[in-house]
Amino acid sequence: MVVTVRSMGLLGMEAFNITVETDLTRGFGSFDIVGLPDTSIKEARERVRSAARNSGLEFPPQKIIVNLAPADVKKVGSLYDLPILISILVASGQISAELTDSAFIGELSLSGEVRPVNGVLPMTIKAKESGCKHFYVPAENAREGAVVQGIHVYPVNHLQELLEHLTGTRRISPAPPTDPERTHASYQVDFSDVKGQTQAKRALEIAAAGGHNVLLIGTPGTGKSMLAKRVPTILPEMTFDEMIETSKIYSIAGMLRQDTSLVTERPFRSPHHTVSPAGLTGGGTIPHPGEISLAHNGVLFLDELPEFNRTAMEILRQPMEDGKVTISRVNATLTYPCSIMLIAAMNPCPCGYYGTSKCSCSQKAVAAYLAKVSGPLLDRLDLHVEVPAVNFTELSSFSGGESSSAIKERVDRVRAIQNERFKGTGISCNARITAGLLNKMCPLDDAARSFMKNQYEKLGLSARAYDKLLKVARTIADIDGTEVIRKNHIFEAVQFRNLDRKYWR
Repeated sequence: MVVTVRSMGLLGMEAFNITVETDLTRGFGSFDIVGLPDTSIKEARERVRSAARNSGLEFPPQKIIVNLAPADVKKVGSLYDLPILISILVASGQISAELTDSAFIGELSLSGEVRPVNGVLPMTIKAKESGCKHFYVPAENAREGAVVQGIHVYPVNHLQELLEHLTGTRRISPAPPTDPERTHASYQVDFSDVKGQTQAKRALEIAAAGGHNVLLIGTPGTGKSMLAKRVPTILPEMTFDEMIETSKIYSIAGMLRQDTSLVTERPFRSPHHTVSPAGLTGGGTIPHPGEISLAHNGVLFLDELPEFNRTAMEILRQPMEDGKVTISRVNATLTYPCSIMLIAAMNPCPCGYYGTSKCSCSQKAVAAYLAKVSGPLLDRLDLHVEVPAVNFTELSSFSGGESSSAIKERVDRVRAIQNERFKGTGISCNARITAGLLNKMCPLDDAARSFMKNQYEKLGLSARAYDKLLKVARTIADIDGTEVIRKNHIFEAVQFRNLDRKYWR
């Protein structure tokens, strides 16, 4: 007799149904697992056998064949230990329970403890969509799965505990449904800590209001990193859909904290410049999310931009445009979302003091250093902001600058305008306006149109730079509360596109 038990699998962002089929027949005692299992699943034979014996169960001395269907999809990970053992116990008559509307995942220790696995959130969502009413998961993952409404998620600490539940001896209470805490994020940093840098703060407010990418350039110690690290404090709070999507990525990567059910704060990722291209985009035999996807719906900060590997920098170009990254490997081709706000910071030359008496670099060395940042990548950065040295009067002042909460109020107001404008279009902010809607969403008055034409020809802008300039002007107009873009809005946007002419002549 063949026994089937339901489980779940994971391939990239998408979960899928797995059927664990078990057949016990007469013959010399053997245990085989088929259905394209990886090494960790093949090793499940020893974990399952030891967990059963150490939990006081009899492991059948028969020929056991376990098939993980569909057999044409590669199975990865140790999450199938629990459903494999449950199917064997049902097939051998040690458990008699109705399991047609139940699914199981979990890794077993040799003593029978159920250990946590990655990707529980997307698998719970899929289990609900597939008609499962009961989902048994490791106890440490239960809070994560309980976010999904309409399905009972049971926290399992030990195999014996699960058996008592299935046989009716002692029931496990399902994890209580959890909702994301709608509290304001508590940050340890604030924009009021930053002295001076009025222009840079203005640029970052525009960037936060419209979701634009930013390049900060200036000598060492002027506050570039300090400014970038405070950007999350002025970004609007995440929507529930954004929380779910970001949490799925962190769940798959095994980075979702056990004391939280969802990622409720916008991510801020700041990889070191030694990061590999695969570290940025994702990689592995079955590709896992990289830094660019872990920053989804948040900020990716690249400090010391020219020090990054050239390939790693250039690999960002397409994901920045598309909002997703596709990774192709022999075993799978997976797509992860990466709708990010990129903030890059750099010095103007190798020694960092270009344009001052301290600079010891030759023009050739400066040109070679700046050439590490390519034109196409520079073109994708909406705002180019110079961060000058702070004078003594500003630095020694006891009065703090404007607080993050005050800036965030204005950002939230501008995002509310954009939410109303883009309702039903799938566009989240001005930076994501599609080419087909650009003219409709960014109307110019006559003076603005004439000035834009003049600047386009004078600066020799590319079509992409023109679009970026128009989107930034749209955000500045929203800050001013006007629907039509005016000349002063274009003028300010142009001021944030001049540094490539100053440094990259």
